[in-house]
Amino acid sequence: MRALGALLTGTEARLVATALEDEESVPSAFAMVDLGRRSHALDLVTGAGLRADRELLAAVLRGVEGAHSVTRRVETLWTMPGHLAGGGGLTTSLVPLVEGARESVVCSTFNFQRSSGMWGALRAASRRPGVGVRVYVDAGASAGGSGPSAGEVAEWLAPGEAFRTRDFDGRPVRNHAKFLSVDHRFVVVTSANFSWSAEYGNIELGVRIDDPSLADRVEREMRDAEDVLYEPIGA
Repeated sequence: MRALGALLTGTEARLVATALEDEESVPSAFAMVDLGRRSHALDLVTGAGLRADRELLAAVLRGVEGAHSVTRRVETLWTMPGHLAGGGGLTTSLVPLVEGARESVVCSTFNFQRSSGMWGALRAASRRPGVGVRVYVDAGASAGGSGPSAGEVAEWLAPGEAFRTRDFDGRPVRNHAKFLSVDHRFVVVTSANFSWSAEYGNIELGVRIDDPSLADRVEREMRDAEDVLYEPIGA
């Protein structure tokens, strides 16, 4: 049951539970689950002994829906010159968050500089046993010569995985998505790049949200976009 709850999104759990409560069969109800995970989900249902009891399975899925819907805390993160906001948002908030990661770090930025506190924090996380690191960068920004190249980013973060934008319909794609997702739970969406100026000199605003459902959705949407908009660096 725990594995099933981790596999499904809150929306999927709600849709499947509703279908079961409407007396649809288990296979029919699970048609609501993403095709790539549907077979695994049904295997987990069978392994948990829930397939023969639609009422109990629906109750379990309502619990999964509720667990995914809880937002525990939302905070604003500011960066302002002169430490008017109490310090750089990335330095005082994101770096410790990455340093405390125990399962995963997924992040995206336009400009990644060695001067950023995230440069060292992400490298350390990628080398910590059991922590998967996945980073998305802009191909054009990393090729501009003002910072590390995409290849240098990938080499620095190995064995973590790094991706850069690729052309779409013959035109370069800009990676302006700036976010961090840690341990499939904490999500930070920010205006700041990974650079010293963004962490200390600029006026930047971010929001940190403790919401596993949101983290799951953001990470999956980026995965879905990989084959079309990104390419592994060094591939």
